[in-house]
Amino acid sequence: MLDRKSPSGVTPSFVHPLDKGIGALDAPCVPEDVAARGWNLYDEDLSLPTAVLSQSRLEHNLAWMQRFASEYGARLAPHGKTTMAPRLFARQLEAGAWGITLATAQQTRVAYAHGVRRVLLANQLVGRRNMAMVAELLADPSFEFFCLVDGVDQVRQLAAFFGAFGQSVQVLLELGTQGGRTGVRDDAQAQAVLDALAQTQGVVRLAGVEVYEGVLKDEAVIRAFLQRAVRTLQALAQSGRLQRTPAVLSGAGSAWYDVVAEEFAKAEIGMLLEVVLRPGCYLTHDVGAYRAAQARIRTSNPIAQRMQSNLLPALQVWAYVQSVPEPELAIVALGKRDAAFDAGFPTPAAQFRPGGVSPSAVPEHWAITGMMDQHAYLKIAAGDDLRVGDMLAFDISHPCLTFDKWRQLPVIDDAGQVVDIVQTYF
Repeated sequence: MLDRKSPSGVTPSFVHPLDKGIGALDAPCVPEDVAARGWNLYDEDLSLPTAVLSQSRLEHNLAWMQRFASEYGARLAPHGKTTMAPRLFARQLEAGAWGITLATAQQTRVAYAHGVRRVLLANQLVGRRNMAMVAELLADPSFEFFCLVDGVDQVRQLAAFFGAFGQSVQVLLELGTQGGRTGVRDDAQAQAVLDALAQTQGVVRLAGVEVYEGVLKDEAVIRAFLQRAVRTLQALAQSGRLQRTPAVLSGAGSAWYDVVAEEFAKAEIGMLLEVVLRPGCYLTHDVGAYRAAQARIRTSNPIAQRMQSNLLPALQVWAYVQSVPEPELAIVALGKRDAAFDAGFPTPAAQFRPGGVSPSAVPEHWAITGMMDQHAYLKIAAGDDLRVGDMLAFDISHPCLTFDKWRQLPVIDDAGQVVDIVQTYF
């Protein structure tokens, strides 16, 4: 019933005559009305494969990360590129998020169209049309926007474009590392950018400092990088360079947010300061790289230990067993078109046989060994109780690249009942 290919963003509505007695063709169902349909995953009311979100786990993860950030006196600007789902943006903001982080001008426009009024573009804003899209949004005085700068040419281009429209744009000085991604590498580059900013006569306004520590892997190196950011912000405050109060100090992907929170909580710059953390994958978590990162945090971070709970994987892809052609092989109707595979194959998590009572855990030896466009090779053992038509749930590694494969994701309660539909806008 849920068609991920729909260009309209409206939940399609094909319902088989046997399903709930609704009729073969029904009017389009908007997310607000979906609960009234009575759809249930375990009753096979949904066409598989489908990606689903757990309502209870989403709520748990929202509260967990908001509390963690608050313990450090930090704000959250979750990275929206993970989901590109405005209904999830709204949940994050309602839970207390300071704003939403995005990566492109197009993403920014989508967020604005759905009510987001503070965006941190964790990227450089380059290109005439991209700048024009932001300028259109800045015409609304309720909209606050930040982008990153790390080069003289970029500062001059921003100044020329926004100055021509009589607008100003807020920026964060991005610090980078040798061999890393964007960001100034040394003090000389930073000074050149600061000199260029001074020449814009307030058109390009320096609001603070930003880093992305995720390009680094060693904790000691990451801490030194974060300490450099704090020193840089202190120097900017002392020299009167900052043009926003409170100033902004921002970092944190989804792997090292604890270390960023610890180091930035120590910052004293002689003026009001907002520390803004930007993890994105915490909302759904995963069973791959981010589970490993979270295990480190649970072991080493005192606040995470005191909270006595953990982030939970809230995104799964369900699919049917399509064939069991060999005693130790099952083919599942799940492929590269359905789930991320760049950071590890999906992990079998639950089995449900239609007509049964509830899902059950799967044997530990079950594992996907390969994926094609629409098929997965599932290694099993001879004699395992697995049949064609069984429904399997798979946990995901790297949620970003699973979200962008789906246009609608059902949100289900713990009984499998569909309570909402989340639409994505990639």
